[in-house]
Amino acid sequence: MSSLANNYKRRKLSFKKGRGSFLYATNGKKYLDFVQGIAVNSLGHANPNLIKAINNQSKKVWHVSNAFVIPEGEKLAKRLTQKTFAESVIFQNSGAEATEAAIKVAKRYFYSIGKPNKNRIICIKNSFHGRTIAAIHASGSKKMIEGFGPKVNGFDHFKFGDLKSLKKSINKNTAAIMIETIMGEGGIKVHRNYFLKKLRKICNQKKILLILDEVQCGIGRSGKLFAFEYANIKPDIVPIAKGIGGGYPIGAVLMNKKVASGVVPGSHGSTFAGSPLATSVSNEVLNQIFKKGFLNNVQKISKYFYSQLNEIKNDYPKLIKEVRGVGLLIGLQLFNDQAKFIKKLQDNKLLTIRSGENVVRILPPLNVKKLEVNIAIKIIRKVCKELNRK
Repeated sequence: MSSLANNYKRRKLSFKKGRGSFLYATNGKKYLDFVQGIAVNSLGHANPNLIKAINNQSKKVWHVSNAFVIPEGEKLAKRLTQKTFAESVIFQNSGAEATEAAIKVAKRYFYSIGKPNKNRIICIKNSFHGRTIAAIHASGSKKMIEGFGPKVNGFDHFKFGDLKSLKKSINKNTAAIMIETIMGEGGIKVHRNYFLKKLRKICNQKKILLILDEVQCGIGRSGKLFAFEYANIKPDIVPIAKGIGGGYPIGAVLMNKKVASGVVPGSHGSTFAGSPLATSVSNEVLNQIFKKGFLNNVQKISKYFYSQLNEIKNDYPKLIKEVRGVGLLIGLQLFNDQAKFIKKLQDNKLLTIRSGENVVRILPPLNVKKLEVNIAIKIIRKVCKELNRK
């Protein structure tokens, strides 16, 4: 019997090693891993460049307090600001910490300019921003907040894609609108560029902040460094994590100069955040993603993947309702509960994971090969054929 708490519904499957897109299980089987730690292993398992970065830094210094200058962190922050809207960065250890910090810096900004009552954040109903106490209340999901009372005040909600309900939610105390650019846990729901542009315009008009949560869809997952780039807009705050560490725990909050003006010594901190080891690994992740043609290849391979998935959808219209996503953040929405479909894929040695709205979430590494995509397509088609007979 496991001594671990029962807060995860774990599959009875464990692994002894991983290489690239594949995991090798203790049962002797080899699996094509299109979960990758839920979009964490951006460069696949045991990437040799990341191994080298970890080995090199581990021989120097692993961790020092943020009471001192950390050159590796300075380098990573500089690279992130040079490539994005941001002018300042706060490092964290996870996506939940990053969204929590994003909420804090938004509130702190208005406090710093003499408007402490502007402290409410508007989010999408049934979204996902992590599992801290504040983040679960930001989600507006009854299931997530059940048993974790009293209610954390300060959040208002609107329906996905509903500008009318959004506008009704804005009041004199609104500090920011916070949404996932692409809703990962909620069903791979993609906001149209028009909607994101409208959000930016509304925030400008109302003089409130725009927070775009790119914890799951950022750092190349969409085929661009950040998914909001497709809409050609600039947010005020962006929490990131997952792919930036390539499997090593790290998160960050990117923010513009205006927002950063409210951050002063003592206003936020984290013991382990931005360590030399974590930021060295992340710098190597960026080395790979910033290589010429890397993001273009993510777009190219994902375009091929979608075309093949849509062919399967057309062949099995009673099984697959919709193919969703951007880049290599892919969802197959089924007409029925996806648990059986995911189990069948696993039986055929393809690992995927569930999302909301009966969606099978498919998250290959960003450097996935076409051959590996073809293996996945063959397995998905086989499972559809088997389920279609019944």
